[in-house]
Amino acid sequence: MIACGLDFGTSNSAIGVLKGNAAVLAPLEGEATIIPSAVFFEAQDRYNVRFGAEAITAYVRQVDGRLFRALKTILASSLIEEATTLGKYKIALADIVQIFMRHLKVTAEAFLEREITAVVHGRPVRFVEEDDAGDQRAERMLEGIAQRIGFREIAFVYEPIAAAYHYEQSVTKEELVLVADIGGTSDFTVIRLGPGRHARAERKDDILACTGVRVGGTDFDTELSLEAIMPLLGRGSALLEKGMTMPNALYRELATWATINFTYTYRNEREVAQLLREAREPAKVARLLKTLRERLGHRVAFAAEAAKIALSDSQDYDIPLDFIEPDLQAPATQAALGRAIGRGIRRIHQSAADCIAAAGLRPGDIETIFFTGGSSRVPAVRSAIARAAPTARPASGSDLLSVAYGLTQEAARRFG
Repeated sequence: MIACGLDFGTSNSAIGVLKGNAAVLAPLEGEATIIPSAVFFEAQDRYNVRFGAEAITAYVRQVDGRLFRALKTILASSLIEEATTLGKYKIALADIVQIFMRHLKVTAEAFLEREITAVVHGRPVRFVEEDDAGDQRAERMLEGIAQRIGFREIAFVYEPIAAAYHYEQSVTKEELVLVADIGGTSDFTVIRLGPGRHARAERKDDILACTGVRVGGTDFDTELSLEAIMPLLGRGSALLEKGMTMPNALYRELATWATINFTYTYRNEREVAQLLREAREPAKVARLLKTLRERLGHRVAFAAEAAKIALSDSQDYDIPLDFIEPDLQAPATQAALGRAIGRGIRRIHQSAADCIAAAGLRPGDIETIFFTGGSSRVPAVRSAIARAAPTARPASGSDLLSVAYGLTQEAARRFG
């Protein structure tokens, strides 16, 4: 039986296999072992599909078609039952997830030159919060997709546990660790790690607690977009009718990765054109209308994401929006990002604290916090988690690949 570890991520994905006796990640785009979780369909040919960076490039170059990104977020929402229009055709969003995951499997099989029949799938601690039935439905959806693309043996592992197994390869002594995996969701585990533990056949007693919240990097992109970019497109702008402002719902839909494509309707264009005539700041609303007509919503989201990343290292950043209007920029600061994502930050801190408490420990008992996931770099996020275990030593590794490596190691352990 040939097995793999599959990290289907909100923003990026990776798949690992055993080659010889080593866990390696399969190259997915050229030599790159990580691929953006993106699919692009050309408008006139639904069978001409591009993936990853190539999909994003096609969209940025304004090839006529549709880009889909942050596919993982729809697994836990009603959107998984929806279909979208591709030219003359409709395709279910669940089928788009399946097409992307099949691409990962086929690419890994070409690298390995063997069929892969077993998978250890990563999953967040909670697909759906406070809804066990909804959480199980999301896992069953993912399991069903895995079966349809040819996996015959399927296991699931919480993503922070997989990251812990990868981090364990580098530890030199036993540690009580809080793993903080901040990606599309924020997931935590408290686990005992050590050089003598990783070879154990059963790790159940080492895993003391797991918690998770559906707050993560794509939510930060949304809030930063609403805070810094959308006001330049008229969000909060007054209308001529006294006391009225531009309706907010469309801006949130346009700022959210999973719903951007749903904003591109003739009805929205018609309503925004009407609002343009009633706007006190028509130049701003005209930018919104252009964004809808020219399908620029994903470019806005990419700009917000790039700003979030830049603000992890810089105090301020001017978000370039010249694809909407020459020389247009949206000023953003690290402090403004912190304010915009403040509610999410508080939930992340509480989840980290709850994980420690659920393990029957005090904050001071945690020796190490292992940070992983792309959004673990955001200073406000890092600070909030550190407050949950203030005496712990911070550690980090491969932010984007720790989970994939850990899943591959677990695939080797479970399926040999």
